[in-house]
Amino acid sequence: MIHSVVHGFYDRIRKDELLAPIFDGAIPPQDWPAHLDKMCAFWSATLLRTDRYEGRPLPPHLAIELAEEHFRRWLSLFRDTVDQLCPPEVANLFLDRALRIAHSFRLAIAFHRGEDSMRIVPISRDALS
Repeated sequence: MIHSVVHGFYDRIRKDELLAPIFDGAIPPQDWPAHLDKMCAFWSATLLRTDRYEGRPLPPHLAIELAEEHFRRWLSLFRDTVDQLCPPEVANLFLDRALRIAHSFRLAIAFHRGEDSMRIVPISRDALS
C-alpha cells in the first residue's frame, strides 16, 4: 500500500502545474527511481516504525523556495491519493502524518528564513481544497 501511495502521489505531483516545476528542478529524471524508493522507505519508517529510511528529509526542502500554496497543494494531492487508494482508517493515518510533517517543515522553513514562526498555524484536513 505504501508503494502504491508513494508512486500514485508522485505521478500526480509530476503532472501538477504548480508542483511539477519545483520537483523537475530538484530531481533529475534519472534520479526519480531512487527518489521513489527513498520515499517508500520514509513512509515505511514513518507509519510502520521500520528502520528502512536513513536520512534527513528537511535539508533538501530548505534549499527550495517553497510557499504556503505549495504545501497546500502538496497536502491536497496527498489527501486525494490516500483517499483513493487506502481504506479510510489508513488514509486518515497517512494524512495525519503528512499534516504533521508539513507543519514541522513550514515551521523550520520560516525559522531558517528568519521569519516569525509563531505565525505558522497547522493546516487542517478541512482547510484543503
